[in-house]
Amino acid sequence: MDTMLEQSIARQAHRNWLAWLVSQQTFWVSMAAVVAFVVLTLSSDVFATQQNLFNVARNFAFVAIIAIGMTAVIITGGIDLSVGAVLVLSGMVIGMTMHAGMSIWLAVPLALGVSLLVGAINGVLIAYVGVPPFVVTLGMLSIARSIAMVLSDNRMVYEFGPDQPALLALGGGFIELSLPFMDTIRLPNPLIFLLVILVITSLVFRWTRWGRYLFAIGGNERAALLTGVPVKLMKVSVYMFCALCAGITGVLEVGWLGTITTGLGQGMELTVIAAAVIGGANLSGGIGTAFGAMVGAALIEVIRNSLTLLGISTFWQGTFVGSFIIVAVLFDRLRTRGAND
Repeated sequence: MDTMLEQSIARQAHRNWLAWLVSQQTFWVSMAAVVAFVVLTLSSDVFATQQNLFNVARNFAFVAIIAIGMTAVIITGGIDLSVGAVLVLSGMVIGMTMHAGMSIWLAVPLALGVSLLVGAINGVLIAYVGVPPFVVTLGMLSIARSIAMVLSDNRMVYEFGPDQPALLALGGGFIELSLPFMDTIRLPNPLIFLLVILVITSLVFRWTRWGRYLFAIGGNERAALLTGVPVKLMKVSVYMFCALCAGITGVLEVGWLGTITTGLGQGMELTVIAAAVIGGANLSGGIGTAFGAMVGAALIEVIRNSLTLLGISTFWQGTFVGSFIIVAVLFDRLRTRGAND
């Protein structure tokens, strides 16, 4: 009798787990990415080649790193439209300082420090002054990109002093893995940075007080404030984290491209927000995962790559990205309405 009862409980738990999994937007986005990967592999002789997959992994890593930071902001019910400008500002700081002969060991912390400063300014204006996130970060988008233009006199920089090889290796390098029964595969350095940030952020979201406060603010900010959550300080830290992710990406992109212009990161805001929303982040706050942000970025890059391979004009890419955002938000609204009914 006890055995039958235990089996019944186990079956019920299994059904509940499956029902929870199927209800998650991240699950369906992951399935869509897998299906797209399989279809493109079967329909194209180029997609599954090692070089193309290497490019896809590197390109989506840039978006995914910032999308993880954006997810943290969205969980609190905010938004950051300045990430593309912070990316180029970080890249310009490291580019100009190394161009002047500074060591990479000083230039990288300086670039990341500037990014953190921008995030802190955003957070203070939003949390302590009470300016809406949309207004603050939209203004910072213009300010940060303008400062990048001033630093470089709006010219291209491609000489990075004696430590240039180290910078190029940082963003454009890779590690090789030898796996049994497979050819040696190459993993681009930006992907390694992404995986490290993904693991750390996921653990922080799930197991730390900072992560619990994050979701509490997004779920009900007033209730979180009444229970003693330092809401204002948390908001500052969240915008600093998002800016730091953009700053890291700026350093990596300069190392990959081997040059820096003020056009870097143009329009990155839309792609990053799309990746976060497609990955399950709720624009109303309280919902989101680091893994979902990575999956959303991967799906966008796979679709972009497929459009290129199929010979479709790149002008259509914005249409697909915008459509993904609308569909993801509609899916979330329908799911929420179904749960409430």
